[in-house]
Amino acid sequence: MEGAMGFLKSFLAMYQDERFFLVGVCSTLLSVGAFLAFALPWTWVAYKNPESLQRYRVQGRDFPIKRWFWPSLGRLAINSLLSFLGLVLAWPLMRHLSGIHMGALPPWYVMVAQIAFFIVLDDFLYYWMHRTLHTPWLYKHVHSVHHRITIPFALTGNYMHAVEFVATSTLVLTGPSLVGAHVVTLWVWIIFRQFEAADGHCGYDVPWNPGLLVPFYKGSAYHDFHHRRFFGNYAGFFAYLDKLFGGTYSKGYEEYRRAHQHGAAPEPKPQPAPQPQPEP
Repeated sequence: MEGAMGFLKSFLAMYQDERFFLVGVCSTLLSVGAFLAFALPWTWVAYKNPESLQRYRVQGRDFPIKRWFWPSLGRLAINSLLSFLGLVLAWPLMRHLSGIHMGALPPWYVMVAQIAFFIVLDDFLYYWMHRTLHTPWLYKHVHSVHHRITIPFALTGNYMHAVEFVATSTLVLTGPSLVGAHVVTLWVWIIFRQFEAADGHCGYDVPWNPGLLVPFYKGSAYHDFHHRRFFGNYAGFFAYLDKLFGGTYSKGYEEYRRAHQHGAAPEPKPQPAPQPQPEP
């Protein structure tokens, strides 16, 4: 009996570790807060759909905000909770394998270099995970949830099956765990990753997008075409991966990008309404 009690106390002590609070609890709350901070303003813009921004619309159809606003918030809440519970279950192993720490804050250039590495690694891993999710069984049972959204707006960036959400969250933690990043570096990376999720689904390809300061990023149109065509543009951020691994660009994306590279911003053309998708 004493042995069992000792084991229980030792087990619970792992969750009293400050690192669990910072990596598990704080990172989860920061992730949700950062995503909403980026997504809600763009969702409001999409709801208003001002005439001054219509020339930057990737698609010409109306944003289905009334239909998907509350389901998107619900998915975000449920998936974040399940992801956190998964981290709780994995913590006894993660605390030994992950190098994320709370020591002295590294120099800024080290943080920048690490985050650049995280972006490249995460996008490479996400590309292959995303292509795998488009295989018939996984698409039908998992990834098709995300593709209920054919005309994305920012809040739909985290509308997905729980399995896909947890897998994506795991990829986000991979880079920081490998390099032994400081927890603050992890938080900056999470904020950037949620910017990416909201930006890629915002529906507007604006030239003043701050994400365009990152080399090789092509803006929100890249992922928007994936929702529009259901094929290709598998990477999360860098379009070059689709060119590098088999030319898997979505139909029409290269023509769209060439038009933008020549200084033209094509007016969105009216398109037929998508087929009704099942509610979650």
